[in-house]
Amino acid sequence: MRKLIFLLSVIIVSKYSISQITFPNNGAPNPLHSIYAFTNCTLHVDADATIINATLLIQDGKVLRAGEKLDIPKEAISVDLKGKHIYPAFIDLYSDYGMPEVKRHDYNDAPKKGAYGWNQAIKSENEACKLFLHSQQKADELRKQGFAAVLTVQKDGIVRGSGALVNLNNTKENESIIKDKAAGFYSLNKGTSPQDYPSSLMGSVALLRQTYYDAAWYKTNSANTEYNITLDAFNKLQELPSIFEGNDKYNDLRGKKIADEFKTKYIIKGGANEYQRLYDIQATYSKYIIPVNFPDAIDVEDPYDAEQVSLTDLKHWEMAPANLALLEKNYVQFCITSADLKDKSQFLKNVRKAISYGLSEKTALRALTYNPANFIGVQDKVGSLKQGMYANFFISSKPIFDEDAIIFETWSNGEKHIYNDLSIPNISGNYQLTYGSTTNKLIINREQENYSGIVYLKDSLKSKANISLKNNLLTLSFPYDSTFVMRLSGNYNQTNKSFTGTGQYTDGTWLDFKLNYIEVVDTTKKQPTAKTTKKIDYGKILYPFGAYGEAEAESEGLIKDTWAKFKKRYDAVLIKNATIWTNEADSILKDQDIYIVDGKIVRIAPNIEAQKTAFAKVIDAKGMHLTPGIIDEHSHIALFSVNEGADASSAEVRMSDVVNPEDINIYRQLSGGVTTAQLLHGSANPIGGQSCIIKLRWGKNADEFKYEKAPGFIKFALGENVKHSNGLNPDQNRFPQTRMGVEQLYYDYFTRATEYKKQMESFSKLSPKEIEKNKILSPRRDLDLDALAEILDGKRFITCHSYVQSEVNMLMHVADSMKFKVNTFTHILEGYKVADKMKAHGANASTFADWWAYKLEVMDAIPYNASMLTKVGVNTAVNSDDAEMGRRLNQEAAKAIKYGGLTEVQALKLVTLNPAKMLHIDDKVGSIKVGKVADLVLWTDNPLSIYAKVNTTIIDGQIYYDKDEDIKLREANNKERARIIAKLIAEKNKGAKVVKPQPKKQNHFHCDSEESGL
Repeated sequence: MRKLIFLLSVIIVSKYSISQITFPNNGAPNPLHSIYAFTNCTLHVDADATIINATLLIQDGKVLRAGEKLDIPKEAISVDLKGKHIYPAFIDLYSDYGMPEVKRHDYNDAPKKGAYGWNQAIKSENEACKLFLHSQQKADELRKQGFAAVLTVQKDGIVRGSGALVNLNNTKENESIIKDKAAGFYSLNKGTSPQDYPSSLMGSVALLRQTYYDAAWYKTNSANTEYNITLDAFNKLQELPSIFEGNDKYNDLRGKKIADEFKTKYIIKGGANEYQRLYDIQATYSKYIIPVNFPDAIDVEDPYDAEQVSLTDLKHWEMAPANLALLEKNYVQFCITSADLKDKSQFLKNVRKAISYGLSEKTALRALTYNPANFIGVQDKVGSLKQGMYANFFISSKPIFDEDAIIFETWSNGEKHIYNDLSIPNISGNYQLTYGSTTNKLIINREQENYSGIVYLKDSLKSKANISLKNNLLTLSFPYDSTFVMRLSGNYNQTNKSFTGTGQYTDGTWLDFKLNYIEVVDTTKKQPTAKTTKKIDYGKILYPFGAYGEAEAESEGLIKDTWAKFKKRYDAVLIKNATIWTNEADSILKDQDIYIVDGKIVRIAPNIEAQKTAFAKVIDAKGMHLTPGIIDEHSHIALFSVNEGADASSAEVRMSDVVNPEDINIYRQLSGGVTTAQLLHGSANPIGGQSCIIKLRWGKNADEFKYEKAPGFIKFALGENVKHSNGLNPDQNRFPQTRMGVEQLYYDYFTRATEYKKQMESFSKLSPKEIEKNKILSPRRDLDLDALAEILDGKRFITCHSYVQSEVNMLMHVADSMKFKVNTFTHILEGYKVADKMKAHGANASTFADWWAYKLEVMDAIPYNASMLTKVGVNTAVNSDDAEMGRRLNQEAAKAIKYGGLTEVQALKLVTLNPAKMLHIDDKVGSIKVGKVADLVLWTDNPLSIYAKVNTTIIDGQIYYDKDEDIKLREANNKERARIIAKLIAEKNKGAKVVKPQPKKQNHFHCDSEESGL
C-alpha cells in the first residue's frame, strides 16, 4: 500500500514538475528525470520540524517526499548522508542579482521620452523579470552561503517597479523564474534620475506621496484624460506585496507613515540599527528585512584617532550584532538579507555572530527560510522541504549555525552545486602526534574547506601548523624551533580516524610518524550535549543613541511600562524661592514658589508645599531667576535636510518629514534655555516648504518632538537666494532669475491656487450620483497647491525670508491683492524702514540682533532694528537661524536694551512671548501663568546677563536639562567611551580587522544650506 501511495505521489508531482521546453534542440533531446535519494541525514524540513535519520527524495527540481523509512525507487541515485544535515536553502528578499548595472545618465532635467510619467525617479514600469540574466559568479557567492533563491530588482529610483523571485541555478532564465512579479519596490532615494527634483529627503517623501495621489486619480479618470505608462504600472504594483527600502531606523519609520497614509503595508528593508529606536520599530507592527552588515572594528589605539570617533559609532560597533536578537525579543517579524555586505562570504559568519549575541537559532533559520517565503506569499513553493515544493536545499557537515559547520552542496531547483567534497572526511579534533621519541598534542580546526592547526611543543610553546587533506593524503608542516621546520605526509585511516606516514626534518633526516585521534572532551570549547552561550555584555541602548543620551530605567515590569516611566520623569515639580519673570501684567515676582502638576502650572505663591503623595521634584531656586522657555522662531537644527530647491515652489514638502531627534544641537540649545523652535525650510525658492514647530524633548522620537496641534506654517523667501544670484543652486534655467520674476511667480501660483481651491470645493459638494450621471472628472489633488489653498483659507501662515524694503512692500502688495496675509517677515533687516506698513498689514517681525555685512542685500542693517520695530507696535522677535546662536538667544535679546533702550521685560519678550504670539501658541507658552504649559528655564543670574547660566530647562513639566545632571552625563559618556575603546583595542590585539576612523561632518544648517539628507 505504501509503495502504491508513493508511486501515485511520484506521478502527481512529476505531472506538474517536468519542464515543458519551448526552445528547439539542436539534435536529439535527452531530458533526464533522475530521482535522487538522500538517506540517513538529519533533515530540517523547516524551522520547526527536524527528522533524524531521514530520507529526502527529489525529482525534476521538486521534492517528492521527505520522512523516515521511505521506500526508495530502484532507479534512484542514492546518496548516504550519515552524520550530515539537510536544510531548506535560504531566500534573500533584497537582492539585485542578475540585474544590469545601474548607470547614471547625462544631466537632462526633463521627463523620459514616451508616454511615461513626468519624473524619472518613478520607474514603476520597470520589470525585473525582463531584465534578469544569470551571473554564475554572483550566484556562486550566494550559493556558498546557503542561498538558492533571491527576490531581485534593479535598485534605482523612488519607485523601482516589480521584482522577480528567481532560483540560483545554471539553466535558462525562463526556467529559473519562480514568480515574475513577486513584489513592488519603493525607496526615498532618487537613484540615477538626471532630473533636479527631488534634491532632498523631504522632496523624495513628497514625490512618493504625490505619486500615490496621482495614481489614484488616474485610476478613476484615465479614460478621459491621458494614457500614462508609469501611473498605470504603479496601480498594478499595488496588487503585489510592497517592499520599502529604509536602510535606517528613521527612514523605516518614514516608510511606515507613508504606508499608513495610503492604507497599504510595507515590508521594510532596514539598516541594522533598528535596535536604536526599538520600541518605535516594534510599534509599527511591520515586517522587516534586516541586513547583517556589522561595522568593522575601529582602530583606536592612537588616542587622537579615538577622539575622532563619536560615542554613537562606538556603541553601534558594539551593539549592531545584537540588532536581530533585540528585534526577536520584542516580537518583531523579520527575515535576514545578505544585502549591504560587500563580501558575501561574511554572511554566515555574521549570522552566527548575531546568534552569539542572543538571536535564537530557530528564529534565525525561520528568518532565512519560511519568513521570506511567507512575506511575499510563496511559502507553498520555497522555504520548506515538503512534497511538491522546489528542491532548494543545502547539505552541511553539522548544524549550520555551529562555528565550524561547512556547506558541501547547495541545490537550486534540483540542480547540484558542489563547494566541498562530501567524500572528504572531517578530521577536525584533538590528536596525539608521535614522531621518533617525541609526542606532541595537535589540534586541527576546520573553517569551510580549509584546515588549520596548533601543535603544542615542550615548555608550553605553541606552533602554528599548515594542514591540507586531498584524496585522504595529509600534508602537515610546522616549525619545531626558531629555525627548523617539520614536514610530514601520511595516509588517513577513516575507521579509527588516524594517520600514519613519514616525514623529514629540516636537515633532511627521514622519520616515521603517527597521528592518533584522541576521543576526549575539549573543555575549552562549547559542548554539543549541553550547549551554553556566554552572555555578551554590549552595554545599554541610549535615548537618543549617543552622547548625553540616557538608558531606560531598570524594571522587572512590562517593556511598555518601563518605557513610559523613562519618558515621564516626575509627576510634579516644585520650584521654591525664585525670582519669576512672568511676562504678564505682574511682570517680575520675587521670592515666589511655582507648582507644576502633569505638565501645567497649577499655582504661583510663596511657601507652597508639595503633596506628600506626589512624586515631586523639589528645586530650591534661592537667588535664581525663572523665565518662560526661550522660543526660537527661525531655526534649522534637528533636521536631516533644509532645502528642496529644484523647483520655484516646494510647498508640497514638509519639514516634519525630516526631523532629526538625535541632533546634538538640541541638547546644546536646551542648555541655553530653548524649549520650542520653528524648523524652517531654507531660502532656495520663493515658495518653500511647510514648517515644523517642535519642543526640544531630548530622547524622544521625531513625532514626539512635534508641538501638538500646532498651526501650520510655510516658508517663503525673497532676495538673492531665490533668484540664484549668490551661487545657491546656480540653475540658469529655473524661473525666476530676477526680483520682478519673483513677484510674477507669486501672482501665478496664487491665481492657480485660487482656481484649484474653487474646483476642490465645488467637487466636494457633488453627490456620487451627480458625478456618475454627468461623467464629471474629479480634480487631481496637488500637494503643492494644497498648501497654498490653506494659506488662502487662513489655515497656514507665511514666514518670509526678507531683507530689502522694496521686496517687503512687494509681497505685502501681492498678499493684499490675492487676499492673504504675510504672518511674519524673518530676518527683515530693513524692517525699520517699513515698520509702519508692516503694522498696517498685520505682519510680525523676527530679526537678528546685530548681524550685517555678510552679503550685499544686508548692507543697510542696523542693530536698532528690533527696538525700532517694537516701538512702532510691530510684534517683534529675535531669532537665531544658527545652531550656535540658538544657545545664547537670551544675550541676543539683551542687545536691544543697549541698541534702542528697551526695558528688560521687553527684551526678554523678544525670545519668549513675542515669538509665541507670531507662532499662534501664546495661549499655551511664552509667559508664566496658572493654567499654561510649564515650559520654563531656571537661570543662575538675571537671564539677560552675560553671566547667567541655565540651571534647569523644563518642558511640559519635565526636566530635560539640569546643570548637575549634565556633569554626571559627561562622566558617563567618558566612562562608556573608555569601556568600548578598551574592547576595540582587545579586538585588534586578537587579530580582528580594523579600519581607521573616518570623522563625520556634523550638519550645521542655515537658510542657504544645500545638504540633501539623502
